Amino acid sequence: MKKLWHCLGALAMCVALLSVDGCGPFWVNPYITVEQSNLNWMEIHYYNTNRKPIRRVSLSLAGSGHVEIKKGTSPQISDDFAKKYKDDEWADIHTQRMDIDPNHINDIFQDLVNRGVLDREKWGKSEKNKKEYKRFIAVKANINNVTYSERDNIFEVDPDLAEYLLDTIRQFERPTRK
Repeated sequence: MKKLWHCLGALAMCVALLSVDGCGPFWVNPYITVEQSNLNWMEIHYYNTNRKPIRRVSLSLAGSGHVEIKKGTSPQISDDFAKKYKDDEWADIHTQRMDIDPNHINDIFQDLVNRGVLDREKWGKSEKNKKEYKRFIAVKANINNVTYSERDNIFEVDPDLAEYLLDTIRQFERPTRK
C-alpha cells in the first residue's frame, strides 16, 4: 500500500509539472506540414550595423495574407515599446502594407519550416569564440500552434538560413523615397 502511494505521488507530480502553462511535450517535430490558417504568423527582424545609425528592417507575415514591412533607423521598427523617443532616429520609420494570396504566404511558411526555422536543436550551438557580426537576424513565429521566439543571431548558428531569411525580406521590399 505504501508503494502505491509513492507511485501515485510521483505520477501526480509528473502530471503537475507537465500541466504548467506553456509546457508541453519535451520535443516537438519542427519539420511539420504547414496547414493554411489565419492564425499562422511570422516576424523576421534584421539589423545592419555596418552603417551608423543602425539600419533596421522588420517583416511581418500573417496567414491571412497580410504583409507589413517596416524600414528605417527608428528603434520602433523592432520594438513596439521602445522608449528612446528623444533620439534623432525616432521618426525614421517607413511602413508598407499589402495583402497577397494566403496560399503564397503558406508556401513561404512551409519553405522556411523545411529549412529549419522552427528547429530549436540548432539554437544555442553557435561558435564558442563568437565573431563580431555586423548583421543580425532573428525570427518569431507561430506556425500550426508551434511557437518559436529566439533572440539568437541566426547568422551565428545557421548562416545559410540567415541569408535565406534575408532573401525572404527582400522579396517584399519596395524602394522608398527619403
